[in-house]
Parts: sequence; C-alpha cells; structure tokens
Amino acid sequence: MPNFEPGWVWLAGAGPGDPALLTLASVHALRSADAVIYDALVGKDILSLAGEDTLLEYAGKRGGKPSAKQVDITLRIIELARQGKRVLRLKGGDPFVFGRGGEEALALVDAGIHFRIIPGISAGIGGLAYAGIPVTHRDTNSLVTFLTGHDATGLTPSAIDWKAVARSSPVIVMYMALKHLTEIRDRLMEGGRRADEPLAIISQATLSDQKVLETTLGEAPQALEESGIQPPAMVVLGEVVRLRAALDWVGALSGRQPQADPLGVRQASDAG
Repeated sequence: MPNFEPGWVWLAGAGPGDPALLTLASVHALRSADAVIYDALVGKDILSLAGEDTLLEYAGKRGGKPSAKQVDITLRIIELARQGKRVLRLKGGDPFVFGRGGEEALALVDAGIHFRIIPGISAGIGGLAYAGIPVTHRDTNSLVTFLTGHDATGLTPSAIDWKAVARSSPVIVMYMALKHLTEIRDRLMEGGRRADEPLAIISQATLSDQKVLETTLGEAPQALEESGIQPPAMVVLGEVVRLRAALDWVGALSGRQPQADPLGVRQASDAG
C-alpha cells in the first residue's frame, strides 16, 4: 500500500454502500488517516474502520435538507492538510462520478496541497449489479449513458440533449433523478422512448434494506409515489432491466426462482 504522508489529502470512493465493496486502498486510507471528511452516503460500518483517534467530520449534502456548503468543505480539507494531518476525503461511490471530486482536487492544486485519487465502485454499476441488472449485455446494448437528474441549480439539466439521449442510448442510468422523474419521463418519451419500456429504481443499493421497483417508463412516476421509495436511489431504463428476472442473485438467496431466458433470445433463435 502507498504511504499516507502527513499534509496529503486522499480523495477516495467508498463504493455504493456495502463495506465489502471498499477497495483495499480505501481501507488502508481509513486506517491511516488523521482526519476523515465524509459524505452523507458513507455508512457507519465503513467509518468504523477508521482508527480510534481519527477525527470524523460529516460534510454531507442532501437535496432539500440543510447541508454543508461546498466552499466550506473544501476550505476545511485544506485547513486540516496545512496542519500536517493525513486527510481522507471519503465520498460515496466514485469521487469522479457525479461526486464533485474534480472540483475539490482542483482546489487542492490551487492551494499547493499534495493529493491522491482512489477510485471507488460507482452506484451506477455496483448498485445495479446488486439488483441483478447489468449495464451492458450483448443481446441488448453496446452503449450506455450515465447522467444526473439535476444540475447545480437543482433543476433538470438543461444542457442535456434529451432527444439525442433518447434516440441514441439503449440503456440510460440516472443518478439523483427521483425529484424530476416525471419531467425526465416526458422528455425521454418526447424523444421517442416507449411508454412500456422497462425501468427499475434501486433504493439503498447494496445494503441490507435494498429495494428494487420494477415498472415501465410511462408508469414510473406513479409507481414511485405508491412505493414510498425515497432518495438516494438509482434509475435505469432499458431492456437490460428484464434480465433481473434471471439475474436477481440477492433475491435468489431468499428463495426467488430465476426465470430462464428473460429476453426470449433462445426462443427467437430456435424459431429462426
């Protein structure tokens, strides 16, 4: 493992939630750090890996709730590093996937602070895998789009060409999309996506209370409201959602029987 030097900042990804998905480098960082500045999506089981004398400071940001300001978080990280502490900035998922890790790293460059980036498993991949949904599959897609459901203003991103995304990407994985799900649905359908296209919402991904809601694009907003699911959650749209009928390995642990050939590929091949 690399040596965690005093005065350095390590920007690390904690993965989608399950402590078993931490990288060895992130565990090493937790055990070596003098101070850990952590986000809302980092659970207690992960923080318990830090040393007994490690300073733990919460710097989470949740939509619609009182949250730390980004500028204050960045200044605190720099302050601790200048005190000669080994500072671990711990983020859910991957720090460079909708995690503002790039912004914080650039601030460290400006401040003359040495840093290291430790990638983590993004919820858009790891969370879907725990739901039994692959982001790519040879029989459905060779392209996948990852996007965020809101921009810096909290609104649906206006910079996204929704019609182009709808036309070009067979599978769309959406972060932070629950608040504007109705508008996103409408824009995608305006771009040509079918109302009956399968869609899944994964809440508390990889954790013991994980919930997966399977619905369709057209019915998604109503199904979400009826389910009571709250953020954080991932949304995935595309034919890969059908594969969950066979690949829900978490459900299989509780006795769910897998469905063979959920895409009907073998039947179509046999018929041909």
